[in-house]
Amino acid sequence: MSTAVTKDKGAQNIVALMTALLVAIFAFQLNASMLSPALVTMQNELNTTADAIGLTQTVFFTAAALFSLFLPRLADLKGRRKVLSWMLALTGAGCVISACAPNVTVLMIGRVLQGVAGPVVPMCLIILHQQVTEEKRYTRLMSILTSVNGGIAGVDAILGGWLAGTFGFRSVFITMAVIAFLAVILVRAFATESTASDTPRMDWAGVVTLGIAFLSAYLAISEIEKLAKANWLLVAILVVVAAVFFVLFWNHEKKDPAPMVTTHYLSQRRTWGLLLTTLLTMTGVFAIMNGVVPAIAQDKTLWAGLGADVVSFATLTPYALLGLVFGPVAGIMASKFGYHKILRLGLVVSIVGTLFGLVVANNPSIVTLVVISVVLGISYAGTANIMLNGLGIVLSPEDNPGYLPGMNAGAFNLGAGLSYAVLYAVMGSVATSGGAAAGYAAAMIAATVLLVAALASSFLIPRESEADNS
Repeated sequence: MSTAVTKDKGAQNIVALMTALLVAIFAFQLNASMLSPALVTMQNELNTTADAIGLTQTVFFTAAALFSLFLPRLADLKGRRKVLSWMLALTGAGCVISACAPNVTVLMIGRVLQGVAGPVVPMCLIILHQQVTEEKRYTRLMSILTSVNGGIAGVDAILGGWLAGTFGFRSVFITMAVIAFLAVILVRAFATESTASDTPRMDWAGVVTLGIAFLSAYLAISEIEKLAKANWLLVAILVVVAAVFFVLFWNHEKKDPAPMVTTHYLSQRRTWGLLLTTLLTMTGVFAIMNGVVPAIAQDKTLWAGLGADVVSFATLTPYALLGLVFGPVAGIMASKFGYHKILRLGLVVSIVGTLFGLVVANNPSIVTLVVISVVLGISYAGTANIMLNGLGIVLSPEDNPGYLPGMNAGAFNLGAGLSYAVLYAVMGSVATSGGAAAGYAAAMIAATVLLVAALASSFLIPRESEADNS
């Protein structure tokens, strides 16, 4: 009888923990996706320009990328539940500031604070990994958490649009704040505190040098995205600054007795093999589903086209919904066949999806748009994305479990920016001479090449048992 009671209590504890972690991930995901349909409303209500509102989005994602680099490591040292709770509290405070913002400047301050939530997903996965030690069970639960990261089945965007249209954009931020503060309460109540096995002082010099290097690279990518309007001198300066500060970071880490991440780990395949695969995967697929496919859907020079108000139902909603539904299935498959095999399966099917994009570019219709959204929703959002996040956790060393998930989150963000820079550059240059359809097709071919490269680089990622010696 006592054994049954213990098992029931254990199951209840896991359900409570999963609820807390899901709400925490919801808090971040809403900040990332719920505002998309409310941007025009924000522009009108704050009496500003589309560029200014777009910059607030850039500020949020840039802050999210920067905070992802070091907060998981800080949590290793100071306590994961404690740091995650403060992250969510600051995110909620940022939402309140944004809701009360009288102008764009104050809105940007709020969005920077909301960016503190950037590493919520890897933080939640680390906390889960500490409390669920059975690898197969962890893999299945991890996939449920990570599947939310691709969007809450499109409901988040739809709800954001309805709230903004009915009550104004401030109601969207108020909703985000409520979820963030609820997540604080649940995490404090149901997550167990844990730290790394070794807890030296935080390497703030390493944080600053790596942060400057990363921010310079990120800003260079953002400038490149402007294509013909880009300031190439500024790009060159930013690239040089990024290179110089990365060298400074590397040399500091070699000398510091308690580095943020040792150069020994940085030189291992578990680090650069995973980061390269994540970067190539994101560069290959992100702008396809978030830019190119919606553009095809609305391009009236190719076909009748869809209105901006319904395009998400044919593209982003199926993509997010299938990612959410298939994520747990991918987790079950990974628990049986391993992360590596399921990652490669997801990449292969993603390649098939981008090749099918050639059909979409030349014969757009609601059917072809839904098909590519479904295929990439299953293969990337529901499979490859989840496996890449999962590998960042299981390949991390015991004495520094936060560094790899944090850097992997940075690679996701860098890849998202590079995706627009690379694919839109290819699309624009080909469309100038060959027409819109040729431009879209060229973007699909470029995406395919990048995903093939990601598939090849995935073979560089060591297995968990080999990670320490790779």
